[in-house]
Amino acid sequence: MSDDLTEKIIGAAIEVHQELGPGLLESIYEETLCYEFQLQRIKYERQAPVDIVYKGHVISGHKIDLHVEKEVVVELKSLQKTPGVAISQTISYLRATNLKRGLIINFGQKRLIDGVKRVSV
Repeated sequence: MSDDLTEKIIGAAIEVHQELGPGLLESIYEETLCYEFQLQRIKYERQAPVDIVYKGHVISGHKIDLHVEKEVVVELKSLQKTPGVAISQTISYLRATNLKRGLIINFGQKRLIDGVKRVSV
């Protein structure tokens, strides 16, 4: 699946990765990606709260790394290998927010494109 917004997000992440390379903390990549979004006029919400509902019971306290243009959930990682649980986590966040598109971006990869996974429900 490909679309203009996710391509812009990936392009911004590639810009950050080209400048910084792998090996930094996830929080550094989050900060710099948010700054790149500002430069590119991409609207986002950082550490966006999301509620999980279980049998009508609301469980608060969960946060999405980035909620972009109120359309895309973006989960950031900075690991040698993206853990499999990241896909399940992103799917859960998509369901909780009623969104259809998500991206997992792992800045720990030597080539960022190898660390990008598209997720949809």
